[in-house]
Amino acid sequence: MTARNQEAPARYSLAFVVIVAVFVTCLITANITAVKLIGAWGLVFDAGNLIFPISYIFGDVLTEVYGFRVARRVIWLGFLCNLLAVAAISAANFLPPAPFFDAEGSFERILGYAPRLLIASFLAYLVGELVNSFVLAKMKVATNGRYLWARTIGSTLVGQGLDSAIFTLVAFAGVIPAGEMLKAVLTVWVLKSLYEAAATPLTYLVVNRLKRTEGVDVYDRDTTFNPLPIGR
Repeated sequence: MTARNQEAPARYSLAFVVIVAVFVTCLITANITAVKLIGAWGLVFDAGNLIFPISYIFGDVLTEVYGFRVARRVIWLGFLCNLLAVAAISAANFLPPAPFFDAEGSFERILGYAPRLLIASFLAYLVGELVNSFVLAKMKVATNGRYLWARTIGSTLVGQGLDSAIFTLVAFAGVIPAGEMLKAVLTVWVLKSLYEAAATPLTYLVVNRLKRTEGVDVYDRDTTFNPLPIGR
């Protein structure tokens, strides 16, 4: 496929809507399931890590096909949807339970968000996803659209590394020893990066099919890469 610098279309296909829906669903689901800790292979990690890396895979697809500006809008949409979900759950926790509802304690324990963890999660998500998209877009221009595998894995290494580091530092600084925090960051970073690498064949399949069917292959040569969803 020849290199093109097209604008993303003003109206999007069903495939685009599905990608955005899966992206947002992964974010919200990861936030909810993260309350469960999994112990496997001598490691401890939260269940959100089973689905959260999928958001990076779909984020890569969005940036590779539609460009940074479209991916940036979707990233902020995911942030707002996540915020809405948290607000709704918090409101449900605040309202008094019915007299016959006997699971109030369990509901609050599982779906009660600690403010510090929420701040850590939201900040890590925004920085990680935006940097992931930025790195992939820049690498696409630098490689003239070649080596998709290197772009997806390379951008994920940077984005997931920042995501893991920011979340752990903001959420647990002063709570757990620095050595344990470093171990937690490295463990999650490696697991998520391996996840992305294993999904590379699927990423190739989805990207190539979308480029053919959508007729879109955006190169961010003139993009300003403003992290806010405004302008070019």
